[in-house]
Amino acid sequence: MIRTVQVKDAGQIRDLCHQALGYDSTLEKVAAQIDKFNSPDSGHFCFVYEEDQTGHILGYAEAEVYESLYSDAGLNVLGLAVFPSAQGRGIGRQLMERVEDLAKSKHSAFIRLNSASHRKEAHLFYERIGYEGNKTQKRFLKIMN
Repeated sequence: MIRTVQVKDAGQIRDLCHQALGYDSTLEKVAAQIDKFNSPDSGHFCFVYEEDQTGHILGYAEAEVYESLYSDAGLNVLGLAVFPSAQGRGIGRQLMERVEDLAKSKHSAFIRLNSASHRKEAHLFYERIGYEGNKTQKRFLKIMN
């Protein structure tokens, strides 16, 4: 079943981010972010795929409202991850369909997402579900300590 993420999911989401995406975080950080993003005005949306029989979280999708001066509002997918052991079962597709339903309900003009250049299998997945790769970019980051 797909549902909105809850703070109680933080441990499983942390593990999922590590195993599927290679991102490390603390339980406290993930729980705090879930709590913050679930506030009504956050502009963030996070859905999890929970296995009915076990209650285990097998995947998640996270999106935010994307607005700029030069375009209509859309949704920006910040993350999509499925545990490697659960991939190939349609979970990622179902999560993206949930994001698409959200976009339709908000009258979003588009859904955008970025996928690292080395994630070739992810690129094929997105193309199979109707997304087009339309730009190559380089990300620049400045850490603010």
